[in-house]
This record gives sequence, C-alpha cells and structure tokens, in this order.
Amino acid sequence: MKKRTHSCGDLRKDHAGQTVTLAGWVNNYRDHGGVIFIDLRDRDGITQFVFHPETKAAHELAAKLRLEDVAQITGEVLERGLDDKGKSLKNDKLATGDIEVSATDLEILNKAETPPFVPNDAHKVSEEKRLQYRFIDLRQPRMQEILKTRHRVTKIMRDHFDENGFYEIETPFLCKSTPEGARDFLVPSRLQAGSFYALPQSPQLFKQILMVSGMEKYFQIVRCFRDEDPRADRQAEFTQLDVEMSFVEVEDIISTNESLMRKIWKQILDLEIPEIPRMAYDDAINNFGSDRPDLRFDMQLVDVTELASKTDFKVFTGAIAKGGIVKAIRVPGGASLTRKQTDALAEWVKDFGAGGLPITKVVDGNVSTGIAKFIEPISSELVAAMGAEDGDLICFGVDVKSAIVHRVLGELRVKLAHDLGLIKEDDWKWVWIVDFPLVEYREEEGRFFSTHHPFTAPNDEDIDKLETDPGAIKSKAYDLVLNGSELGGGSIRVHDMNMQKRVFKMLGIDEAEAEEKFGFLLNALKFGAPPHGGIAFGLDRIVMHLCGTTNIRDVIAFPKTQNGADLMLDAPSPVDEAQLKELSIRQNLTNEKIVKA
Repeated sequence: MKKRTHSCGDLRKDHAGQTVTLAGWVNNYRDHGGVIFIDLRDRDGITQFVFHPETKAAHELAAKLRLEDVAQITGEVLERGLDDKGKSLKNDKLATGDIEVSATDLEILNKAETPPFVPNDAHKVSEEKRLQYRFIDLRQPRMQEILKTRHRVTKIMRDHFDENGFYEIETPFLCKSTPEGARDFLVPSRLQAGSFYALPQSPQLFKQILMVSGMEKYFQIVRCFRDEDPRADRQAEFTQLDVEMSFVEVEDIISTNESLMRKIWKQILDLEIPEIPRMAYDDAINNFGSDRPDLRFDMQLVDVTELASKTDFKVFTGAIAKGGIVKAIRVPGGASLTRKQTDALAEWVKDFGAGGLPITKVVDGNVSTGIAKFIEPISSELVAAMGAEDGDLICFGVDVKSAIVHRVLGELRVKLAHDLGLIKEDDWKWVWIVDFPLVEYREEEGRFFSTHHPFTAPNDEDIDKLETDPGAIKSKAYDLVLNGSELGGGSIRVHDMNMQKRVFKMLGIDEAEAEEKFGFLLNALKFGAPPHGGIAFGLDRIVMHLCGTTNIRDVIAFPKTQNGADLMLDAPSPVDEAQLKELSIRQNLTNEKIVKA
C-alpha cells in the first residue's frame, strides 16, 4: 500500500497537474461507454476518479469495484472543463467539484459484501437497521460531521477550562450505590461475594470531595449511567461535562460557564450569544408552566381565576370554591383548528392530569364556540385580558392543584407552537433559571424530596426554615435552558457537616441511613471543607442543538435503543452459569421471562 498524499476532500484546481494518491470507500460507480467513473469517499469528502481504457491494468481492476469496496487510487489531478455542448463539467455540490483525477494505478485494499444499505441511502432504512449495522451508518457524511462537531466541542471545553486554571481529574466508575432518584446499574463483586458496586449516575460526591481535597477547580468529560425506564430522549449511558469550583458564589459559576457557551456557539456556528437573562423559578412556572421554558414564542399563561369566578361555569366555579385556579393561554391563529383536532387535544392533556380542555375561539372581538355560552358575561374582559385577536384560540387550565394547571398549559403551549408553526427554528433563546425551591413535597410518599439533590445549599435567609417550613426554602441552584431544553444545572453545595445533617433529617434521612449512604461525605466535611459549587452539562444535548437533530442517538457513536439494547453487539445477553457462579449469583429466571429488546 502506498502512502496517501491527500484526503478525498483536499483537492482543488490549484492541484492540477500533480500526481496524487488517495484512499477510501467506493461511494459511486458509473461506466460510460468504457470510461469508468469512481467516486471515492473518506471522512473529509468525495473525489471523482476517471479510468480510461488506455490505462489497461487499472481500468480492468476498476471494472471489478463495487459500492463500499476499500480502494487506493493514484492519478493526475485535472481541472474539469466543458462537455461536447460547451456545458461546464464542474460539480458545485462537491468541494472537490472543480477537479477530477485521471487514474493510473488502483489497489483494491478490501472487497465489501453487498451491504444491507449504503450510506447514501441510510435515511431510507429503519433506525433499528442503522443501529444493527452502525459501522455502515457511521460512514454517512452527516454522521461523520456530527461526530467531528462533538470532538470540536469537547476540545473547546478542555481548552476553556485549562485556560481558566482547572484540572481535568478522573473519578471512579465502580462506586457505592446511593439509591436516590434513578435506579443504579449494579456490578457484582467477585472478591466480596454478595456485595455490589454501582456505576455512577454522576460524579457528584467525588467532585465535592475533590474540593475538600484542595483541588479548587475541577472539570471532567465523563460517562454517567442511569437505569431509567424507556424514554425517547434518554440513554442509559450518557456523557456530561462536570464542573466544580471552590471559594465561589453563584455568579462565579454562571459567569465561567456562560463564557464557555459563548465560545462553543461562536466557534461551531459563528453565532454571538448575548448576555443570558435570569428568570426566577416561580416566574417560569407561573408564566410558562415549566422550569425549562421555551422563549422562542410568547403564549404566556394568564391567571383568569378572578374573571372565571364571575361565570356560572361549574368547571371553573367548582375548582375555585375548593381553592383552585384557572389560567389560560392565547394561541395565535388557533381558531383554525378543527373540532376533531381540539377533541384530540382534550384527550392528550389528560396524560398530564387534566380532566379535559375548555376552549373558546375569538370571532369579531368576542368568544365563540366551545365554552362561549358559559362565559359570555366575561367575554370582552377575557379577550382584553388575554390580548386576543380574531382567529385566536383560548385554552383554559383549571384544577384544585395549581401544579396540574401549570403542567397542562406548559405542555400544551409547546405542542401547539410546534403544531401551528409558531416557532422560529433558527432562533436561540437562552435563560438561566434561578431561585429553585430546595425541596418539593410528594403527597403520595408523604415527605419532602430534593428538587435537585440533597447536597444543594439553601439560601442564607431561609436556613431557619429547615425545621419549620422547608417547602418555603429557596436554594442556590441554577439551570441553563436553551429553547425549552435543559442543557445543564448545578448549585452551591452544603459545605458544613452539621448543616448537611439538618438537610438529611428534613428529607427523612435519619442519622443511621445518612451514615450508611453518605458517611464518606460527612466524614470529609468534618475536616475543613471550603465553600464550593458546580454545574453539569449534558454533552449529548449540546451537540444535538448544534447539529440540529432531535434524536439523541444521532450524536452518540454507539447508542442504545429506547429499551437499552445495543443491536450491533446484541447486548445485553445471557452469560455462562460458570461466570455467575464465580460471582456467587444464582439466576432465578425462567425462560419465559427472558425478553429480548
């Protein structure tokens, strides 16, 4: 095999007259009356080669080439000219379209069997087939460009933190199971029978201990693992950028990481990010129904409880009498929706806890259809309060629980904005969500749970409420949201052992349980822990935004299916009884229960 002189994306008309050697995959094959054209592809691009019958040995070998064969070709670079009719032969669709290479020598490095699909047709086959033959799927220029972008993003991250005095420090994958939140992936210990490691859901505790260790500025691009129920936008293993800093406050962490986002968007997309605004958690929930609001469109929630109380509509008055609320959103142009479509929406919102979906349309400045006859006395006031115009749709959320109203309308506004084309797809709306509640109360479990995690510090002015009114405590937590998607989140941590014990107690974690699960952290906090805080970003989601895809599997080289299966490796799979015996594990599973993903 000769040494390559150029990649398949390098050659331009300035190279005309040079003898070059390229290697890659056969992307296209055409025989035009004895003259053979081969498009050779590598990760950098495509170059067209021409085999003339005069170069007999190379021409005869070229006739044996098929799609996806691996070949090395040598020849002379020629600038493309005009055809017999005076039309330019240049190909504007290729970066190398000004030239072609007149082949003089060909070596077939490897023959390929007929593939189940070729990279150019990957969009025509099922995702399952693409994942099964991922090594072919990844030959697509689009997929290679995505992975190149991912590499560039991680390099920008590493350069940014290195320039700012951070150390990149690796943390263990074999950890202690601390079941809070998602389920852990467990790894049995052969040397300590009956005991298990857990794969980390995040390096949270390790990075805090690194701060206690005096590292001061840490970052890591790290794999994390969560054994979650199937969801289209989640992967069992994912990558996050993990950051922790000592002797800092909220502003320091936001500033350091906001500047990173500016660098990434500038270097990858050549876009300038202005100063990112802040929004309090309560404002996000009250106005947008979500703590990750999509700000590319308006459609804010409006509290119409007082107006609704003036009607005889029992759906409204019944909820209000029990302390409930009524809110509404104005959907521009939504009056165009058919009865069938609005009925479907009424069913859809039930998934989020709604009993139904009261609606009305605006015609000639007044409400019309839907629940119009029940709310006629407030028609003009409602239209004015909503800022509604003719052709708009008004959708109501009503419930005794405000959380249900907010969730229903928050989900609905996003769905309708997508369905009606109200979102500018090339728009970028960033926001920091701040002042999160420290905890949330779950009635079904009868106790408080951390909004983020139990190591988040409460606001200083709220510390006295830990034992008396925990639901009213705000925290030093923050999330970065882009176009309705949470890119990352973090907080200032509890760095005092006694304070951490108080938080654990408030969460229903007694001293014995705290010692069992988090004793190593409590022990570290005894010995001079500095004030510290950090943040973690989902690398996969960042790359999804940059590459314009909504499919997380597009931005991971070897992803799992929604059910956690690796179709290329055929994993997970059964293991030998001998392996289980070594681990002191006995399988209690009948053949009928074994389900392949």
